[in-house]
Amino acid sequence: MTRLTRRAVLGAAAILAAPAVRAQGASIRIVVPFAPGGSTDAVARLVAPGLTQRLGAPVVIENRSGAAGSIGTDAVAKARPDGQTWLLTFDSHATLAALIPQLPFNPDRDLDPVMLIGGAPYVLASKPDKPFQSITDVVNAARARPDAVSFGSTGNGTIGHLTMVLLQGQTRTRMTHLPYRSGGLAVNDTVAGHVDMMIGSAAVVHPHARSGTLRTFAQFGPQRLPALADLPTVAQAGLQGLEAEAWWGVFAPHGTPQDAVARMNAALKESLSEERVRTTMQDVQQARLIMSSPTELGTFVQREVAKWGAVVRENNIRAD
Repeated sequence: MTRLTRRAVLGAAAILAAPAVRAQGASIRIVVPFAPGGSTDAVARLVAPGLTQRLGAPVVIENRSGAAGSIGTDAVAKARPDGQTWLLTFDSHATLAALIPQLPFNPDRDLDPVMLIGGAPYVLASKPDKPFQSITDVVNAARARPDAVSFGSTGNGTIGHLTMVLLQGQTRTRMTHLPYRSGGLAVNDTVAGHVDMMIGSAAVVHPHARSGTLRTFAQFGPQRLPALADLPTVAQAGLQGLEAEAWWGVFAPHGTPQDAVARMNAALKESLSEERVRTTMQDVQQARLIMSSPTELGTFVQREVAKWGAVVRENNIRAD
């Protein structure tokens, strides 16, 4: 039998430890399951410099879009749970399992929650020369002319679309849905008057309302957005149960060590608390920062999945 010297043992231990040391200095990958230019991509790139500083490794944003966000999400769900890969996604995450029955992963089982970054209310807006001053005007017009009133959204089965499905069910109206591939395309057709109105996050709608090319007339948040302080919520307008906010959340592959999750949560919180980042989130994304714990995100997502999944199933909605 070969006799192991103390030096040989120490040398072998050093070799075994080397990959772990290199892993600590490797780049950290944040997957955004949507194309560049959207709000999710913007949020990821906004926090990346602060994360690089606090985590001690370069943070790389990887856009993997397609199939309502499921392609990029699937890549994270199947990644090694080593603290090097993370998912920063949008509210449509809550509808994936209901929208895509053959989803190749289980969002609840294969991903661990890290942080709910924040939310921004969905808003209804139209070209200023359209006859809508309030949500009541929309309901009355839809009742008078079933299917004649059209609305755009950022896609079939998105939270904006599902909110309008709930609105039609509650008010017993019928409207025509025009799904777009992005908020920018929906804005363009609304400004041009090709669609009567659109529903989008305040981040997408507010700049055009501020410039006067769109007029907002309803917001679906739990309270009035400071930038739209004169605009009532739909609950204040008399319609209950229609609260809807866009939101951004961070997840990790299931089994990622809890200390790595805690470290990422803390780094996100510190990065989002920087004055420049906080101001941009509030003024540009119109976000209400939450910066939750992992447990709080898990509870929140369970509620969102139950609420919006039921709307998808009851109305037999499928992804584009």
